[in-house]
Amino acid sequence: MIGVAMYKDMQSADDVVTRYAPLVQRIAYHLKARLPDSVLIEDLLQAGMMGLLEASGKYNDSKGASFETYAGIRIRGSMIDEIRRGDWVPRSVHKNARAVAQAIAEIEQRTSLPATDQEIAEALGVTTDKYHAILKDAANGHIFAFDELGVSEDYMTDSNTGANEPFNGLRDEKFKISLMKAIETLPEREKLILALYYDEELNLKEIGEVIGVSESRVSQIHSQAMVRLKSRMNDW
Repeated sequence: MIGVAMYKDMQSADDVVTRYAPLVQRIAYHLKARLPDSVLIEDLLQAGMMGLLEASGKYNDSKGASFETYAGIRIRGSMIDEIRRGDWVPRSVHKNARAVAQAIAEIEQRTSLPATDQEIAEALGVTTDKYHAILKDAANGHIFAFDELGVSEDYMTDSNTGANEPFNGLRDEKFKISLMKAIETLPEREKLILALYYDEELNLKEIGEVIGVSESRVSQIHSQAMVRLKSRMNDW
């Protein structure tokens, strides 16, 4: 990891791009694995480079995080903004994803247990295969990630400075505590996949090899985990 001292030695934007281009590429390909063919890797890389340059101009080492950590947040945020601007997701995908989240919430409120694939499919009035197809469409239509649950970009961003910083910090901390508690209630396989994807940064194929299922099944489980979390974090 590049330290603050090394960051301060950078002389130009070209230095930043040369040094951190691999970071932009890694984040871009990690996101691309979750996206349909209509999203081009070149667009993600371009947006990521813009995020990198933005980070180089706004980095403040007094926040206590390394430049690489801060830049990673900015790079990924720029890529997600670029995807959202594309507006290529059919409304039916959003509608079905909301229906799944509602079904999960109702089942788990009634049973006090994690809703199974079969229970969710029955609540939706579809077959299990159709339910899995809905999850696949949702996975292709969304970046199912923690930012979609409403997590703020980071404490280091400019939006968290100023008079309201104590309130914002308290609000975000309560949210993160609630999110951690919700994650702990997920089925073990879903928790494992989230950990491997977000913490270890494995792609779907690699996760499938670890847990012994197909890449498509990993995608289904990941999408279901995120929808389940959305249903449990509805109050936020």
